Amino acid sequence: MSDLLVFNIGALVTNDSGRRGLLGVVGNAAVAIVDGYIVGVGSSADVPEAFFDLPRLDAGGAAVVPGFVDPHTHLVFAGDRSDEFDRRLRGESYEQILAAGGGILSTVGATRSAVDEELFEAAAARAWRMMEHGTTTIEVKSGYGLDVEHEARMLRVVNQLDEALPMDLIPTFLGAHVPPTEYRIDREAYVDLVCGPMLDACAPLARFCDVFCDAAAFSVDESRRILDAARRHGLDLRVHADQLSRVGAAALAAEVGAVSADHVDHASDDDLAAMRASGTTAVLLPAVSFSMRLPYPDGRRIWDSGVTVALATDCNPGTAYVESMPFVIALAVLNMGLSADEAIWAATRGGARSLGLADRGHVVPGAIADLAILDAPTHLHIAYRPDADIVAAVVKRGEVM
Repeated sequence: MSDLLVFNIGALVTNDSGRRGLLGVVGNAAVAIVDGYIVGVGSSADVPEAFFDLPRLDAGGAAVVPGFVDPHTHLVFAGDRSDEFDRRLRGESYEQILAAGGGILSTVGATRSAVDEELFEAAAARAWRMMEHGTTTIEVKSGYGLDVEHEARMLRVVNQLDEALPMDLIPTFLGAHVPPTEYRIDREAYVDLVCGPMLDACAPLARFCDVFCDAAAFSVDESRRILDAARRHGLDLRVHADQLSRVGAAALAAEVGAVSADHVDHASDDDLAAMRASGTTAVLLPAVSFSMRLPYPDGRRIWDSGVTVALATDCNPGTAYVESMPFVIALAVLNMGLSADEAIWAATRGGARSLGLADRGHVVPGAIADLAILDAPTHLHIAYRPDADIVAAVVKRGEVM
């Protein structure tokens, strides 16, 4: 952690609900940081004399936003699925590839075969690239082990990455990604394994439990059983919900009080009303629609429903090999009906809320000092220039990266 005074900020996005507008933008701003936490926010002209002796970083009139919070990734994996990308371009569906032993199951085989060092180094390189794009907090799922040994191993790698890297990595257990090949004809036995020995081994290594509830993965009843077991193990709940079709997964997420329902491409208005009532965040993943050439979720409808909205990359080797949150913001603005302000809020404060993290995603006194300094005069350039290296510098807990 470090002390720092960031000054001469042309436009500071604070996400402070006490300021004007959704983003609470402050012009000609400064941020004072002590021991890695924000202690002062306001106009550069009004910086208290007590902060004058802090080390200084001149933002040069650029815009500054909170560090991006990416609440849905599959960062730890081995192998390459570019061949499947080409097969989808030729007309094969995700479900057809999965049924033939590809997709997630292909990555499971490669990940089981990789040694810990390979998994660590490859994921660390991805995490660093994410930080270069302004991301300072990353949720990371298991789900490419699908047995007790390798699911626990993946989560240990996530925790090792969190210890070794400056960005914060939040571990999620996803043993219920899809049934592995060896349990394809005995799904009940695999659910028994997830609810028993796998959760026993993995719950101490994770903060959340996620389930892929869809026609190509786990049923509502199977998912409910796994989520109930995870809650008994002390984990908060997340759900891959209604991505490929509407099966009742978003409604299940609301029923069990999950902190998030992710994808929700096919969620109904009733599902969204239930999510709003339960406080379940909708985590939208437009890079999947982009990569798979599928219709985008109706972000405008979801936002207007009153559900809290977050954005995430879904970085994974098959359906969205995307590491840039600014690119995701641009997709949400250009294809999902969100305004630029709404998309940036969803990529910062919304992501933090979906992870239950009140200490980030906004620039207010007491928050962790995570900032992205843009190579732009305003946050609007994130969507306006979707191919730009828009992040000039990153501050993580007061340290300039």
